[in-house]
Amino acid sequence: MSVKTNVADVVAVSSTGQVANPSFSGLPAEPYRLAADGTPFLWPTFGGIVYNVSVGDSAFGWAGDCIHPSVSIAHADPNKNRGLNIFACVGNAAMVASGAAKGAKGIVTGKSGRFSDQVIIHFDAATRAQIAVGDTIVVRCEGVGLALPEFPDIRLKSLSPALFDLLPKRVEGGVLQMGVCATVPPHLVGAGAGLTSEGGSLHMQSTDRKALAQLGLDGLRLGDLVAIADTDSRYNHGYLRGAMSIGIVGQTDGPRAGYGPGMTIIMTAPAGQLGAFDAPGTNIATLLELNA
Repeated sequence: MSVKTNVADVVAVSSTGQVANPSFSGLPAEPYRLAADGTPFLWPTFGGIVYNVSVGDSAFGWAGDCIHPSVSIAHADPNKNRGLNIFACVGNAAMVASGAAKGAKGIVTGKSGRFSDQVIIHFDAATRAQIAVGDTIVVRCEGVGLALPEFPDIRLKSLSPALFDLLPKRVEGGVLQMGVCATVPPHLVGAGAGLTSEGGSLHMQSTDRKALAQLGLDGLRLGDLVAIADTDSRYNHGYLRGAMSIGIVGQTDGPRAGYGPGMTIIMTAPAGQLGAFDAPGTNIATLLELNA
């Protein structure tokens, strides 16, 4: 269904970043990280060009730590990178501006932060094969400032107007209900809690696999829409009884405690105006017609 927005007032601006090299936070001579049980591991982590993980694939089971599907970009200047991370919105168009894949088109599918602060962009497999680390990507940033006049308590975050229009939704009793694949309870909210909600990601905890299975979270795919119960993300991510946030799964799980799958928050409200209903299969790979 159609819900009125202020899309005519939203400003579209450009921002650029370069294809990021895979990051690592270990010591130079000891690159291992620790799993939740204290076991050291050495797996690929966020950043770079990921050739074989795409939006629509499982968010679990990869031999990697918080993997970003497809291509991740960042700007070398911290202030400019902050602008990129805030203004880029899921569903925004992106274009390769240098290198062998110059002119190729992509779509923003998520964000990560606090220590990586990268924007995640989907390109098809053929384009990924041509892109190189360091290539410049231009993003048409459009969505910051988007609002719902009929639902003033709902804040939209990192969400393009085009994607909002495609999301399954209905209005019942003055409440905007969004279609989601699953609901994350507040006790499974992990890394990102307490941090700003204007960029970056909020993670669900995945150490307790039995709990994930009981809640139907173990089958989530990259790009799935999820609700996060009792979570207020208007300014910072935090617990608030009755609040709700809606996110898109943007990163895979990993063996570390508190990290795994990361979600880009796109909507939030303190109480009352935002709800969710079961809509299995709601995934941006389908909604945005992303090519493999």
